[in-house]
This record gives sequence, C-alpha cells and structure tokens, in this order.
Amino acid sequence: MTEAQLHCRENYMDLATIRDLEDLDTLKTLKSTIQSRAWIGLYHYADSWRWSLSNTSLYITGPTEFSRWNTGEPNNYNNAQHCSAMHSAGFWSDTYCAHPFNSVCYDVRGPDTFVFITTRMPWTEAQSYCREHHTDLATVTDMEENEMVQNLVPSGGFAWIGLFRDPWKWSDGSDFPFRNWNHSQPEGSFGKCVAADFSADGLWETLDCNVKSAFICYNDLVSVSKRVVKVRAEKSSSSLDLNDPAVMEDLLKKLIQKLEDQGLNDGIKLSWKKQSDGKVFHKEEKESKKKRRDEL
Repeated sequence: MTEAQLHCRENYMDLATIRDLEDLDTLKTLKSTIQSRAWIGLYHYADSWRWSLSNTSLYITGPTEFSRWNTGEPNNYNNAQHCSAMHSAGFWSDTYCAHPFNSVCYDVRGPDTFVFITTRMPWTEAQSYCREHHTDLATVTDMEENEMVQNLVPSGGFAWIGLFRDPWKWSDGSDFPFRNWNHSQPEGSFGKCVAADFSADGLWETLDCNVKSAFICYNDLVSVSKRVVKVRAEKSSSSLDLNDPAVMEDLLKKLIQKLEDQGLNDGIKLSWKKQSDGKVFHKEEKESKKKRRDEL
C-alpha cells in the first residue's frame, strides 16, 4: 500500500477517499475493470473514540471532551470491544458491537431530544434504525445530557449510545466517517490497510499492507465547493413516490430552471444525496416543539 500511496501522490492527489454513498457508487463503476481487490486510502492509524453523529452543528453545546466511563473502562477486552453502551447508573462501558441491546436515539425534530428504543439489536443496526427514524444514535456532550439518557435506561440494563472506537484514517488526512465493510470486517490486527473487494460488490476488507494489489487513486484538480441543502417536498398526489428516479429527475430539472430564472446556475451542479438506507426522501415526522439544535 505504501508504494501505491506514493504513486498516487506523485501522479494524482492520493489514494481514493470514499466520503459518502455518491463516492461509493463511483467506486463501484470500476467493477468491470477490476476483478479482485484494490487498495483505497483507508488504513489503521490509532485507536480513538468518536460519535456516530458527525454533524457538529446539531450538538446543543458543541462537541466536548466529556466522558462518563465506568471504572476500568474502556478496556477493549480481547481487542474486540468497539462500541459503547450506557448502564442505568449512567456510566459507559465498551462492549462487543454484535451484542443485542436496547438503544437511545437522538432526534433533532423532537418533540423529545432522546428516544428510547425497546427493540434489542446490534450497534450497527441500532445506528441504522436511529438514522432512518430519528437523527442518529445519542450523542452525550455534558452531564445534563448524560442524565437525560440515563433516565431512559431501565434499571439494571444497558442501552447503546453513539460512541464507537474508530482506529481508521484516510491517506489524504480527511476525517470522513463513511464505511462500507464486508461481513465480519474489519478483522482485528490481521490487516492494517483496507482494500475494496470487487468480487464482493466493492465491499471493504483489511489486508496486510505489504500485499501487492491493484489500487485506486483520486484526482481533484479543480477547486469545488460542495454544500448539502435539506429540501421539503409536498406531494401533489398521495400515490406519488418521491424516491422514483423519474420523479427525482423531474424535481432536479425544476430546481435548475428556478436557478436559471434567477441567474444563479453558472457552474452549479445539483444531485440528490442518498441517506444511510439508500433513499433520498423520508416522510417527515411531526414538527418539533423545541428549537432545532442548529439554531442555537
């Protein structure tokens, strides 16, 4: 991987960084030319903890160094405890991500900031559920929020929160949290670098960094500003499917026309951003009675 990294930096920008589902779709287009594995820019750096909710503008008080680990935690038992859960006493423990726990979601839309989920599921499934039905798994930035979450956890029980151990870093130094691991990956210390396996639909796996493999570079010679804007759409018919590709394409054309009418379309490209479940539009929950966090 080191040689691949050097080649990419000398001739392009760096080894490929996959920021989101849109980048992943671009990566998958290489499937016809790459039949096996190819290095991307992700590699094992150092163990560190981060919150599932990466949009810091949604935090009430902003991201802090607040923590509430139980005595002796985190201990990363068997080098395999990468997800965190809160006990009903309010203390955190690291544990196996595959363990089925209840979970606590954070919801920017309200009416409750934190929502307890009674269904037991592994951490990754809890994360997907919270992102689909609320905003994300709970982020806890101070003692007040810790107590709010603690009050939801049944006595003697545990519930997932959004803190997870992330030892991975992109070659270009960026901090994008998006991952596309294959089943049972990543595997402990057996591999410290990451390749996309195109025989498995481009899913990622760890490999020994000294293995010789194909590799993917990225090139970005043009300075581009990218902005994500949330759109609310009201259906003209109850039978209309906003996630229908034809409907989304028509909506884009209308948005582009509005920009042209205002003389604002010069050099602007529009596209829909898929969410964690692959959909663009979701039915809006009832309006929050509290202020949205990004207004604070």
